[in-house]
Amino acid sequence: MKFNHYFTLSHADEHTRIYQCDGLTMRIDFIEDMLRVALIKSEDTLPTFSIDPEHTMTRNGRDKLSLDGFHLCAPEVHEDEEVISFHHAGHDVRIERKNFRITITNENGILYQDRNGLAYNFAGELGEGSVHYTGRDEDQKIYGLGDKAGKVNKNHQRYKLDTNDSMGFKAEYSDPLYKYLPFYICENHAGSYGMYYDTYSEGEIDFGKEHDNYYEAFNSIRYEEENMVFYILFGSVTEIISRFIDMTGGIAEVPDWAFAYCGSTMEYTDADDADKRLRSFIDRCEEYGIKAGGFYMSSGYTQINEKRYVFHWNTDKIPDPKGLSDYFNRKGLKLIPNIKPAFLDDHPLYDDIAERGLFLHYKDGTPAKFPFWGGNASYLDLTNPEAYAFWKKCVKTVLVENGYQDIWNDNNEYDVHDKDVYAHGFSGEIPARLIKPLFSYLMSKASREACEEVNETPFNVTRCAIAGSQGIATTWTGDNYTDFRDLRYNHYQAMTMSLSGFCFFGPDIGGFAGPRPDKELFLRWLQYGVFLPRFVLHSWKPGEESTMPWLYPEEMETVKKIFDLRESLVPYLRAEMKKCIEMNKPLITPVFLRDADYDRESDNYMCGEKILVCPVFDEGVNKRTIHLPKSTTGFTLRGEGEVLPGDTDITVNCTTEDLPIWFTEV
Repeated sequence: MKFNHYFTLSHADEHTRIYQCDGLTMRIDFIEDMLRVALIKSEDTLPTFSIDPEHTMTRNGRDKLSLDGFHLCAPEVHEDEEVISFHHAGHDVRIERKNFRITITNENGILYQDRNGLAYNFAGELGEGSVHYTGRDEDQKIYGLGDKAGKVNKNHQRYKLDTNDSMGFKAEYSDPLYKYLPFYICENHAGSYGMYYDTYSEGEIDFGKEHDNYYEAFNSIRYEEENMVFYILFGSVTEIISRFIDMTGGIAEVPDWAFAYCGSTMEYTDADDADKRLRSFIDRCEEYGIKAGGFYMSSGYTQINEKRYVFHWNTDKIPDPKGLSDYFNRKGLKLIPNIKPAFLDDHPLYDDIAERGLFLHYKDGTPAKFPFWGGNASYLDLTNPEAYAFWKKCVKTVLVENGYQDIWNDNNEYDVHDKDVYAHGFSGEIPARLIKPLFSYLMSKASREACEEVNETPFNVTRCAIAGSQGIATTWTGDNYTDFRDLRYNHYQAMTMSLSGFCFFGPDIGGFAGPRPDKELFLRWLQYGVFLPRFVLHSWKPGEESTMPWLYPEEMETVKKIFDLRESLVPYLRAEMKKCIEMNKPLITPVFLRDADYDRESDNYMCGEKILVCPVFDEGVNKRTIHLPKSTTGFTLRGEGEVLPGDTDITVNCTTEDLPIWFTEV
């Protein structure tokens, strides 16, 4: 009956209970420090590539309802005709049989509660696909969701569950961006809990934009996939992040050289003399005494005329690809080539790939085509085992065997919205839009596997990412815009990424799109970025000089001090990264994770466990008053001098010629 679904027990063991009503199944699994809830409407449950507590994800994924690798619990469950109840992870859980409404309480009150009335889309009462409404406190704080724009606290905001190639995005409000992550942490009067929805389908998530007279205040999520599986994680904000990282595959190791400054610009590889321009990067670094670890090699090396053709070497620009990589390797630097998962329809390999059926396609097998980099292109269908093997072979033969053993997976958002476009799938064809961001994961995984055949710890980078991507690749925050306001909101975006479980990432320092940064903005961006895991200047500014360290030769003395600081920080960053991998935690974090009373929207942040970073994001500012977090040992300004007590204010000079403001906890 619509709006009135009464669930009865159909199966019970010590770790799982299954309830049914009119062909619907609600399942509860008891996992240490979390609950898993599943609403199953169809037997066609897609596999997950994100839930990986054993850190052993295969190309075929994992049964979404598997409990393998989890630490399971066996609470004592009490049932009567109206209510199911049990105590789990320090909380009391009460489930009403009618409409399966879940309420979770502790000594502080209601921590989590499904919305009154109907919280789930059991029989189409709430539209199509999966829908879930949860109760909300007006002053709740919401963290996470990947790389979402805006301030750190996402309360009162609504976002798309989708990914876009968002070149020149505004970090204050653009949506969607590059990451797909339906994971958030809610802090309210009773504590904190995490929510992760195990899906890759399009939808939206709302934290108070919508109001309805017939219901109490609510949060909501909607997405296209019919079956819904979600996890409720318990603990402090820090514990929830750690548990989420661990259950989604952990954090990939990063080679030591990647913590050094790495160069990047489209200008060099787009140039007719790309080989010479790339080699000149090393010359300029040596000229200015800058220690570099590598260079991100943009896609211009693949050009035929004005278009870009993945896995094609333009030997007019780069006559000897292996000779170029050998030169960089001899100089102690790595080249990280850019590759894209779409093949233009006049690509030399296109017809062969199409004949083998390796593209996303229509029902009749015809390759689906999409606008892509100045032409029409088809996306490789990496759910097809043959396409996956083809990608690995291309990475290996075109790049790895030429000495390029680290990969930049780019433009992998797969702009597929058409319901008539299909993928090979896992046990039969499926609409590609149901798993759109999953293709980026499979691309990154195949690239990493190709490199691992010769490189035990490859540096694998991806722009689009899902939960689980941090176990196979690093990332960055995409094609940002050059502006002071965007610099601040790039910082909020970074804090949002860290609260989402990402570890090694950073923005394009100086801004990718938009105008050339003036001197003040350029130096402030460097001062901010020097403490981030990824320290990369990258830009595309047609008609303007690229944003490189020597953009303003007259400022090189100041720039050199910042780059020397980065070089001195590398051993610390490496050591902190090892802790992150062992403890499943981010490398940079909001200060409130260590001092609960600290401003949630502060410009300050922690780099590792010991360094408080205090950037300047406003024009014309030459002094900042810093509130130091609580500490039993105190802090020193820039790691030396007088020990300053925690929980106090200090005013520091901060001209563009000064070193950045940071404090080291003693």
